[in-house]
Amino acid sequence: MMTYLVSELHLTKEELDAALPAALTSPADRGTVDLLVVRRDTDHREVRQEVYAHPDLGLEGDRWRDRAGRKPDPRSQLTLMNTRVLRLLARTEDRMPLAGDQLVVDLDLSAANLPVGQRLRVGDAVLEVTDLPHRGCAKFAQRFGKPALKYISHPERRDQHLRGLYVRVVEPGLLRAGMPIEKV
Repeated sequence: MMTYLVSELHLTKEELDAALPAALTSPADRGTVDLLVVRRDTDHREVRQEVYAHPDLGLEGDRWRDRAGRKPDPRSQLTLMNTRVLRLLARTEDRMPLAGDQLVVDLDLSAANLPVGQRLRVGDAVLEVTDLPHRGCAKFAQRFGKPALKYISHPERRDQHLRGLYVRVVEPGLLRAGMPIEKV
């Protein structure tokens, strides 16, 4: 395991301002699934090469359905985050799963490109963008810095979905890292 100083990991606003334009160059219609992450519990992330997505389960083995005391909200089955934005915030590839997003994709996730109701195909699976906002949490701030969370969540950048977005599984299917993800 690698050890880093917090100051080495967290970007300043100035660093984010300088790097963000390059991070926002993902394709609009067809991209790739770069990372699949199953969240077994609150702090456990398991990177997979493939995983099954199902309308009743979300991702097979993920904790979405089984959180104690909570009824699962189908609008929050899966989260997508942009690879380029996450790579910028994480600073190293090994820290990317810490974000907690199940699908890390190289695709423009902005509201202009993926409005609520937009469907995406990944292999045989079909996913649908939901209306639930994905804002980030204290754990995200701890892992990537409060300035970074504040920056990507700022109202003027909110429609870019820099923190990611929620989707639900409409049609089941096997997802694989490296697979295309495309608008339907």
